[in-house]
Amino acid sequence: MNSSNRLGSGLMLQLLMLTALGITSSQGLSEEYLKDIKADQVAEQASGSYNYDQQGNDWEGTCQDGQQQSPVSLTSSAAIVTAIPRIYFYNYDQNLESPLILTNNGNTANMVLPPTQNGQRAYINGGLLPGTFEAQSVHFHWGSASSKGSEHTINSERYDVEMHIVHKNIRYQTVSEASAYADGLAVLGVMFRAVNRIFSLHSGLIRIFNQLPQIVEYESSTEVTGRLTVQQLLGNIKTGEFYSYNGSLTTPDCAESVTWTVFKDVVDLPERQIMKLWELKDSRSQPLTNNYRTLQDINDRPVYYTAQ
Repeated sequence: MNSSNRLGSGLMLQLLMLTALGITSSQGLSEEYLKDIKADQVAEQASGSYNYDQQGNDWEGTCQDGQQQSPVSLTSSAAIVTAIPRIYFYNYDQNLESPLILTNNGNTANMVLPPTQNGQRAYINGGLLPGTFEAQSVHFHWGSASSKGSEHTINSERYDVEMHIVHKNIRYQTVSEASAYADGLAVLGVMFRAVNRIFSLHSGLIRIFNQLPQIVEYESSTEVTGRLTVQQLLGNIKTGEFYSYNGSLTTPDCAESVTWTVFKDVVDLPERQIMKLWELKDSRSQPLTNNYRTLQDINDRPVYYTAQ
């Protein structure tokens, strides 16, 4: 195959993938990013069909039988207070490739994270992390007009939204591969609180939330344009205060492969922005609300807390 034919095949593959995502333009989307999005779709499909009708209590397999499941109740009185090293963030302040693709996969609003514009991925180490972990995606869990929806609770308080930034250990090639190993994944948990305020200084998060009305329908996607860094997803929280423990994914197959870092500090977002999440629909065209899993038994696992 000559170079022009290879180019044509590559463009055709891009167009097919974009059509499947409901995106009409390929401008600015790298082939690597499109492959990452496709891999994320395949992993989501492999998890099978599930819903939040019983907050995950009807999920089977490891979700039912595992001994290191998430989320859990995090309390300062029960945690082991110790001088854990800080979480160190690399390339978090670098602009990501643009545009980004935000998708309603029927269970959450999900955005696969591409490399930064310097060609490297945002990554983290430190804390209790057993290695170096690259940022892969970000998604959200939320409640409804009558209930709050964070997955973890902190000192018995459930917040309006919990954001998860998913990372994989650089030892592994894909998130799917990493999820098979105890040291495979690291997730940063960030709580959002709805406030009676019109404006927000968190421009990156607002750029994402402003696009939510474009993905109300199941399997719909939209572009998030403009400059965005992974650091902006954290708002202005104090990243030196966090809980950490070994747990699982909070969605099927609930693989026990996650080192959790849940920050104690909270991001305040205007309620009118958070309300946009309540409008999303699941695969049954039902309102996608209260997409959080019930709290799981800690089963004598140590939970650590540090404040720096």
